[in-house]
Amino acid sequence: MERGRVSSFDLTGRKALVTGASRGIGREIAVAFARAGADVAIAARGEDGLAETAGLIKEQGRQALPIRIDVTSQPDVAMGVDAAAAGLRGLDIVVNNAGGSSFIVPFDQLRLSGYEKVMRLNVDSVVYVCQAAAGYLKASEHGSVINVSSVAGLSAAPGHFPYSTAKHAVVGITRTLAVEWAKDGIRVNALCPGWTATALNRGLWDTPDGGAAIIADVPMARWGRAEEMAGPAVFLASDASSYMTGQTLVIDGGQLA
Repeated sequence: MERGRVSSFDLTGRKALVTGASRGIGREIAVAFARAGADVAIAARGEDGLAETAGLIKEQGRQALPIRIDVTSQPDVAMGVDAAAAGLRGLDIVVNNAGGSSFIVPFDQLRLSGYEKVMRLNVDSVVYVCQAAAGYLKASEHGSVINVSSVAGLSAAPGHFPYSTAKHAVVGITRTLAVEWAKDGIRVNALCPGWTATALNRGLWDTPDGGAAIIADVPMARWGRAEEMAGPAVFLASDASSYMTGQTLVIDGGQLA
């Protein structure tokens, strides 16, 4: 970088909200934002995990604002987004990372209660956060929304019907909001990780063979690491992607290729 020239990846002075930030990909994104210069509100249900993430953000010399919310509750989300904007004095970046699924089952054995729970966590939460944050993002000169989807949101995922359906919906939300909000200067993109080794799916990769069968169709022949999703998130949040909206950025070791 030339002396005196600001990097297009610089986030100095920007205010970010990251959901699901108590661990895994959400934590890595939040800390990477702080490293790039942003102050970060971190939202999750787990108080201990939030405290750890907050400590890592403060080590970067940036403000950390922990907020305990249930993203499946619209009133909780509205309160949390307002608290984030008040504590940080605005919002420029929103990352909808909270999500997941805890079961694998064939479609014809799927319980609708399980399906509805996954949809609330992965889809309704994104809607709630985006609605609550809309006014703050429109007031920003650098509005950027990053919705964390998945390769399961771009292809078939047998046995994971609720999760795949939800993540396809997240891509749809992303594209529609990108078009609607472009006039307001807000960019909306989706981050689509492939198989990533996190605490949430430890049972799949922490095995004697390292979950070899699961990543058999990944050309790079390994699991992704949570920190490998952070750089792409900084890219989507920053001016480096200033002419990019409505897109799905895939980080999957070549799996979909």
